[in-house]
Amino acid sequence: MRKDIKVGCQTFTWEMLGNAWAGTADDLLSAISAGGYSGIEITDTMIGRYGADPHAFANALKDCGLTLVSFAFGSKSGFTVADAMKDDLATAKRWIDYAAHFPGALVSIGSATVVSDGPRDGKFAIAGEFYNRAGELGKAAGVQIAVHPSSHHNTLLFDRADYDRIFALLDPSLVGWVPDTGHILRGHADMLDTMRTYQDRIRYLHLKDVDAHDRWAMLGKGVLDTPAVIDLVSAAPRFNGWLVLEEESETAGADPAAAVKANRQTMRGYGA
Repeated sequence: MRKDIKVGCQTFTWEMLGNAWAGTADDLLSAISAGGYSGIEITDTMIGRYGADPHAFANALKDCGLTLVSFAFGSKSGFTVADAMKDDLATAKRWIDYAAHFPGALVSIGSATVVSDGPRDGKFAIAGEFYNRAGELGKAAGVQIAVHPSSHHNTLLFDRADYDRIFALLDPSLVGWVPDTGHILRGHADMLDTMRTYQDRIRYLHLKDVDAHDRWAMLGKGVLDTPAVIDLVSAAPRFNGWLVLEEESETAGADPAAAVKANRQTMRGYGA
């Protein structure tokens, strides 16, 4: 395992609670810092008042001893609606310009999703164009862009064939990949083979576990071979060293802060 592995936390653990969680971005920073993490990936939904003030967010991160690993955003268009391309690119530019205030921070763009009728071929083409054009915006601003496929409802990027199809459309010099182990496990017969095939596109990693029935599980409690995954990404040529833990299990739904703290302790058992 690489010696410079860094461990961050994704804020979806709280976001998935919807209206059942009424905290703020400051509460997230406090919980993640207290959980023993050194980095955070936050989303457009959870950034709150800091969304208009990157300097204030930088100060808040510093106060909590955290680094912004990545800023993640999605769209109601699922990035598959041609008429929404202009607005989606404007949103991408907004968050790229925001992330540019944080040295080394990436922008992670959510999974292409089916939100309208029509053939899948066309949706792949639209998503591919969007991701590449967003990548061009990122290159101009000095911010790396990465796509984050998911296994959630109506995703366009679920199984290996879908990954092969979207990656064939993407310019690897413009658009990287954030593999999510949980999402890949739910759609791929051989997760490690998928990751090896596209190893050169990996920028950082989302670590998430599932059980034998494809239900979310606490890290180390499911079927994920975490050490093998860490070894694989550590050898990826453009991997930046960040492992971002994202927890969506029922355990996390009951107590997000305790769950992410427990996952951080599990990672120490893996030497990270």
